[in-house]
Amino acid sequence: MKRVAIVGGGWAGLAAAVKASQLGHQVTLFEMAQQLGGRARSLAPTDAGPRLDNGQHILIGAYRQCLSLLETVGVDPDRAFLRQALRLRYPRHEGLRLPPGPPLLSFVRGILSYRAWPLTARLSLLRTATAWLLRRFECAPKLSVAELSAGLPAIVRKELIAPLCVAALNTPAEQASAAVFLRVLRDALFSGRGSADLLLPKLPLSALLAEPAAAWLSARGVDIRLNTRVQDLGPCPGGWRVEDQSFDQVILACPSTQAATLCAELAPEWATLAGALRFEPIITVYLRSPGTRLPAAMVALQESAEAPAQFAFDLGQLGHAPGLFAFVISGAAAWVAHGLAASGESVLRQAVAEFDWQSPPQIMRVLAEKRATFACTPGLQRPPARIAPGLWAAGDYVDGPYPATLEGAVRSGFCAAEQL
Repeated sequence: MKRVAIVGGGWAGLAAAVKASQLGHQVTLFEMAQQLGGRARSLAPTDAGPRLDNGQHILIGAYRQCLSLLETVGVDPDRAFLRQALRLRYPRHEGLRLPPGPPLLSFVRGILSYRAWPLTARLSLLRTATAWLLRRFECAPKLSVAELSAGLPAIVRKELIAPLCVAALNTPAEQASAAVFLRVLRDALFSGRGSADLLLPKLPLSALLAEPAAAWLSARGVDIRLNTRVQDLGPCPGGWRVEDQSFDQVILACPSTQAATLCAELAPEWATLAGALRFEPIITVYLRSPGTRLPAAMVALQESAEAPAQFAFDLGQLGHAPGLFAFVISGAAAWVAHGLAASGESVLRQAVAEFDWQSPPQIMRVLAEKRATFACTPGLQRPPARIAPGLWAAGDYVDGPYPATLEGAVRSGFCAAEQL
């Protein structure tokens, strides 16, 4: 048994704490905020209305490490998510939709039966996807998603590649890594039945993981210290010193910027890699319209210079407050520069133009997660999990096959704990 400090209580830190506890280690978890959950959490409840999340998150069926973590801490995925086959529903028409069945067969059937695209476009996509398959969904590291898909018809790039890319990587196709994008596609299409399914949370994000994980960890003797920002990290005889306490090993599951600061003198090369990462923001605009219901729980939108949101979520259909809607702007750097008020008004105009409303929609709240994900660009060199002997990193930014997703965070947390 080792004395292990985990710095950071987001999804990576919680995954590391759960795994380390299962392996029999004595764990202390430090979190600088007042609550666990990191960038996938609920906001503090208020008397003004329903509890909101800091942003809208979705999983896919291939994210099995996430689902395993949830089951470990007592969350039933069947109750926690609305599960549906991959579906791109637009405000006025049904988009591409994969039928149930084995993922690869479903993909072929879904493409061939989607008559909104010309037959030539459908066949072009199938030929291109076959070529990706024959290359084992691998490509040159320096290739962007836009370059990868340049030979596809414009309608396929606009209605399939672009929304999937921004949803998975939070990076526009012109700037996104084709290698990482193909890895996500490979796992969605070749990880077994249901791997391409969309999993939409029916619980507030904190109720989805942070709160059940905290109860699970506390019941097993894990020392959880909230409101505790770690600023002092250094070696000591036989291990590492975190603030005024010694540990055998340490896992830094805090944001990359904080980890880089803590390691600037301890591991300067690692800190340079972590500190060089750029970030993409996400803006979430919450609207309220009593009596209104969208055509689906998740609706894809056509982005433009005046219409910023790429997806809209009907939270009433997900078991939250009826008449509450979340509009999401991914890769939102330009809109952050415009300001949250201007972004909210643009989304409101977009919503009024796209949907039929039973009552005039009103802006309830506009939130920005300015460091939502690292910019997943071609050839990006990400820092490794090992920082120094006995000192590990965990987070969705750590070198690995996935972009900045909940699955990437959980995988890194499990991996770091298994190296103890």
